[in-house]
This record gives sequence, structure tokens and C-alpha cells, in this order.
Amino acid sequence: MRLLVVLLVFFAVVAKADPHSFSNSDIVSHPHLQLDLTADFDKKQLSGFVELDLEWHLPEARELVLDSRDLTVQRVMGRTAEGQWQALSHQFGKKQADHGQALIIGCPEQYNKVRVYYHTSPNASGLQWLSAEQTSEKTQPFMFSQSQSIHARSWIPLQDTPERRLTFSARIHTPKTLLAVMGADNSANLERDGDYQFEMPQPIPAYLIALAVGDLHFKAMSERTGVYAERAWLDKAVAEFGDTEQMMQVAGRMYGDYAWGRYDILVLPASFPFGGMENPRLSFITPTVIAGDKSLVSLIAHELAHSWSGNLVTNASWHELWLNEGFTNYVENRIMAAVYGEERALLERQLAVQELQAELPDLAPADTRLVTDYSGRDPDEAFTQVPYVKGMLLLQFLEQRFGREKFDAFLKHYFANFAFQSMTTERFLRYLRQTLLQDPDTVSFGEVLEWLNQPGLASTFVAPQSDAFVQVDRQASQWQQSDDLSKLQTTDWSIHQWLHFINQLSASVRPEQLAALDQAFGLSQSQNAEIASAWFAQAISRNYQSALPHIKTFLLQVGRRKFVVPLYQQLAAMPGGQAMALQIYQQAKAGYHPLTQVAVERVLKL
Repeated sequence: MRLLVVLLVFFAVVAKADPHSFSNSDIVSHPHLQLDLTADFDKKQLSGFVELDLEWHLPEARELVLDSRDLTVQRVMGRTAEGQWQALSHQFGKKQADHGQALIIGCPEQYNKVRVYYHTSPNASGLQWLSAEQTSEKTQPFMFSQSQSIHARSWIPLQDTPERRLTFSARIHTPKTLLAVMGADNSANLERDGDYQFEMPQPIPAYLIALAVGDLHFKAMSERTGVYAERAWLDKAVAEFGDTEQMMQVAGRMYGDYAWGRYDILVLPASFPFGGMENPRLSFITPTVIAGDKSLVSLIAHELAHSWSGNLVTNASWHELWLNEGFTNYVENRIMAAVYGEERALLERQLAVQELQAELPDLAPADTRLVTDYSGRDPDEAFTQVPYVKGMLLLQFLEQRFGREKFDAFLKHYFANFAFQSMTTERFLRYLRQTLLQDPDTVSFGEVLEWLNQPGLASTFVAPQSDAFVQVDRQASQWQQSDDLSKLQTTDWSIHQWLHFINQLSASVRPEQLAALDQAFGLSQSQNAEIASAWFAQAISRNYQSALPHIKTFLLQVGRRKFVVPLYQQLAAMPGGQAMALQIYQQAKAGYHPLTQVAVERVLKL
């Protein structure tokens, strides 16, 4: 009982307020905002204004505090109840390296609207400006946003916290040769004229506001799905992601109707730092998942799954990222099982667990809990495999105990009951106890708390195991003992079996054995980014020198943090590798997103 009281107090503390936001959203909030911005590619800045509709929660309040990072504010105006605009005073709070600074606006009265005129910095952490040469077609420049976790404040002064939701409208001005798209209703933009308007009628947290501008073209996949991309990627992406409509239908049957109207996909340049970003109505996707055989489309299932877990029901703070990503990994895996079969879903689940188990020893014990206090830290540090995979395993544990039918009904009701709301772990636990945990003989409350709060994996964890991987392990062992490549019967291996084989190579494998594998299977030249990065990691750890030129090429072409950061880390740890890593990074840096630059420079101690 004492443990339960302590844990509930902890949940109450971390749920009380968002330590990563300066805003006073409990006193005054903005349920709607309007943007009017111009994209200037020469200056690498957005300029214009944001107009905030205000809702005051205390009658005596006379101050509006927003989040900002590296913004230049020209002036602030407030609109009275009579419709008159008045100039307002403003000042910035003390700058913090990981969080930006408060924008404090004095309000002599409780205005119903405030308008902030501003422009962004060329180095805004949430924007990347690419020259024409850095794009796939090398004819037009490109710009895109990445607002998660707290980077919306680097291009919009607003209350940058997932505790609050907002609707928005926007008008974006661009060169007439370019198209602007947003995570919103894009239907008003029928012509490429440099003047684009958007509406987001459903309330979202600030980190889901998204904008991209480039030489983009559109192709439909179904009545409610399609792809935006540079022409070089358009047809390839449509072929790769053609099962998206089926995924939507499957998810809708299991977890409730899709709530966002359309689901389109934007293929970004290779510098995009993540696999995907679940911006509502328009997921931003890396081209590294276009493998030509749909082997990596679990990422599409993941971003689509966010339409229920994360976008519809959102973690209230970054302490509790598992409420977004653990649920999403679970839903993703269920979508993959329904569309591509249970065996493929099992393989992908086992690979995910292997990634988690490989990462756990490198994390502080406190960071291996599902609920972790990230106060005073960069919330981007929360994005480890723990919230994604350990969170998924907790939900799979509940499914196994209660049965899939009962657990599906629970989740469907959960998404409907808390739609368009922010969620804390404490609130989730209350709901869980009111619904599923009525019978303590099936699952005890203590077992759930162990998953949430104990470091590492819970005592009830059962590792997924596929016969397909067992066969790969057997063949790998026979090959290593005999040096006979004919022992590897790879003709029917899936990408997942190849990944398992590469990731599980024994420490005793010699460089000459790697050379034989490379010569036989062309692993250093693999066009599958997952295969290539896994192979390069093994090559570096075993000093397989022949792979180094290919690793350099890969690092110069791909900016996805999942791939590049571990490779730089391994290169830097090699004897004499620090100089090589620095030399590659200096060539690659300009093409990396600011978030990737920060991560790599932290590894290289720059």
C-alpha cells in the first residue's frame, strides 16, 4: 500500500504541469491560432504574424506567457472586446539552452486576441532549409518543419505543451514555383500560385503543427489517401505505400473510425531526421523506407496508428511518452498482422525487442522506466526504445492475459472516451482499474505498476520467439563453424531474417568472414537502409576496412538519426576513427537537420 501511495504521488507531481513549457496555459490559453507567414529562402526565415484567440481562466490575470526559441519579435498587438487593436509591451525571459525562453506579454485588459509579428532564425531548431542541390531533383529549394517535441516554439510563438490543444488556420506565401503543404486540410490549394490557405478543424497539440514547402507533386492512392513528393520519388512512393487504405480500414475496424478526414503522406528529402512524423492528415516520411518491396512499411503503419494513439489521445507531458509511442507500436503491430500476416508481425516485434535489449545497458536505470521525470533535461532525450517497445510490451502483456477480443474492446473504448484529450499515466491507471482490472486474478495492479516503474523489463515479460529466426540462428552457427557459405540458405530470407542474422552475428566472426559475406551478398551496397546500417555497425565493430568507403557514402546521403548517430559513435570509438568521423561530418553537416547536428556533435564532443 505504501508503494502505491508513493507511486500515485509521483504520477501527480509529473502530471501537475509541463516543466518543458514556460507558458501560463493554466491561466490563459489559446484554443485557436491563425498564421500568416512568408517563406524567404534567401534569408532562410519565416516572417509574418500569429494571431492567438485567447481564453482567460482567471478574472484577475493580466499576462500572457508564450514559449519561444530564437525568434525576433517586432511588435505585439491586442484586440479589445470592442475590436480595437492596441500595442502591447513584451519581453523575453532568461534563455535556456534546451528550452528557449519565455515571451512575456503584458495585457492591461483581457484581450480576446493577441497578434505577434515576428520572424524566425535561419538556425531555427524546428526548421530545415535545403538548397536546390540538397534535394533529390536539385532544381528547387525545400523547407520543412519538425515540431516534436518542443520545436514548434522555434517557428511560432505559442504555448508549446501537449497539455493543451488548438485548432488553426494558416496562410503561407511562397515563391510561385513551389507548393506549400501542412498537416491540415490542404484542399483549398488547387493552383500553384504562391499563396496557400489551410484549416485544421480538429484540436491538436502544438507539436503536431507542420509545414513543408518545395517542388512537390501529388498522386492519389485512394479516395482518402495520396502522396506528396518530388517527382523523383512520387511513383516509387505510391507503389510502396499502396496498402495504406487497407491499413486504415483495418485500424478503423479495430479501434474506431478514422477521425481526421484524409491521410496523405509527404516524402521528405533524405535529411529528415526521423523515420516519420505523425502530423495529422499529412504524415512526414523519410525516403529511406522506400525499399521497393514494402519490407519497411511498418513505419507507415506506425505513423497511421498515431491517428488514434498520440494524435487523438495525447501524452500530457514528455515524461509519459509511452502513452503515445507504446500504444502506437502496439497498434502498428496489430495493423501489420492484419494486413501482412501474424508471422511478419512477430518477426518485427522480435526485432524491436532486440533493439530495446541492446539499448537498455546504455541507459541510466531511471530512464528505463516507462514513467521518467525529464525535468531540467531536453525532452528529446525521452525518445529511446523504452517508451516505444517497453510500452508496447506492457499492452501485449495485458492482451495476452485478457484475450485479444476483450483488450481490443478496451482500447476502442479508450480512444473514443478520451478522444482529443491529453492523458497522464495516473489517469490511464484509474481508467484501467475501472475497466479491465476488475478481476485481480487475471492481472494485478502491482504487475502493471512493475511494468511502469521498475527499471528494465518486468518479471512477467515473455520474449517473442519466431521459428524463422531460430532457423537463421542455426544456419549462422553452422556457417561460422565451417566457413561454408552454402550453410546459409538465404534464397527465401525476408528482410527481417537478414536483419536478425546481421544483428546477431557472433563476436567471434572475423573480418575475413565479413568479407566473404559481403562478396557473396553485396551487403555494403545494399539499397535497404535498415540492412545497410545494421551491416555497417558490424563492419565498424570488427574493423572490416573495406566497408569504410560505403559507410562514408551512406553518411553523406542519409540524415536519419536512427542510422547516422550510432555509426558516428562507433567510428569515433575506433582506433584513429575520431578524425575520420570528424572529416565525414564536416562534409555531411550542411545536409543534416539541426536536430541531427546536435545529436552527432554530442557524440563527437564538438
